[in-house]
Amino acid sequence: MSSDRKSPPPPRHAGKSKPGTPEGDEPQVLEQGTDSAPPACVVCFNANDPSGAAGLAGDISTVAAMGAHPLPVVTSLWLRDTAEIFDHSPIEDEQVIEQARTVLEDIDVAGFKVGFLGSADTVSAVAEILSDYAHVPVVAYMPDLSWLDEDQLQPYLEAWRELILPAAEVLVGNHKTLTDCLLPEWDSERPPSARELAVAAGQRGTRYVLVTGIMLPARGTEHFIDNVLASPQGAVSGEKFERFEAGFVGAGETLSAALAALLAAGGELQAAVGEALAFLDQSLDSGFRPGMGNIVPDRFFWALPQPEDGEGEDGFAPHAANDEDDTPDGTPSGPRRVH
Repeated sequence: MSSDRKSPPPPRHAGKSKPGTPEGDEPQVLEQGTDSAPPACVVCFNANDPSGAAGLAGDISTVAAMGAHPLPVVTSLWLRDTAEIFDHSPIEDEQVIEQARTVLEDIDVAGFKVGFLGSADTVSAVAEILSDYAHVPVVAYMPDLSWLDEDQLQPYLEAWRELILPAAEVLVGNHKTLTDCLLPEWDSERPPSARELAVAAGQRGTRYVLVTGIMLPARGTEHFIDNVLASPQGAVSGEKFERFEAGFVGAGETLSAALAALLAAGGELQAAVGEALAFLDQSLDSGFRPGMGNIVPDRFFWALPQPEDGEGEDGFAPHAANDEDDTPDGTPSGPRRVH
């Protein structure tokens, strides 16, 4: 790699024991004398996205770019482009189980990333698998599901809240999306705080929430949004971003998959959140528009020469950190990192 390129983040499993064996099994020991430990392996449950922007495509490229090894399990087939999701075809829950069990019997897993699971039945199936690996960290990402029919959406959310939240170490999502999921009856004029969302998730068993796209109400902050890691006890850390009008797709997938890879490599939570946000920042700074829809994060920004004039290759200014449901009308606005 030439000197004008950034080095990729290299999370690796630092310990000698393999963390992915089912709870109660005797851990295996890595061979002594090897130059380095193998990459941490992360199981990614998600929908297949033919646009390559989000879903499993986003998970695979992000986890690989972070120096970990992705183990993708297909839960649904999206019919979508870079602008919107038109429809999906859920994979039968038995087939999801067979995909996951086959690879888990062969490979030691160090982390789970849970995205869109397709149906309430598959939510139940994935939760059963996660329960067998309760010692392995789980990062759950809640995407915008407003495109789902109501008769599909409500059973899915009910199953997710009941079965996935208890298994999640960290729940990641946009402020509006998490409010709709965790506090659907919220009727105050004031939007819920990150702590209030963490309390709602914590009542189901989730330890932390990472809330993105929080509007800052104070005068003089109208052009900024906040991204906050919170527990039921309060905010733990946060990063502010300046708002820019630009449409992104796959930002939330990138953030959550990066966090899953870092936790799988043994990273401490607060440091991992900061690094995942920095990775997302740079991915969106280098984002590109492959079609007529939204901008896609470049998760391999570090493999390209840095632009000389501060602009992206296609001429638009760098942006950072937000996702598809950041504005009331559904048009995302991409914020720039505050340095």
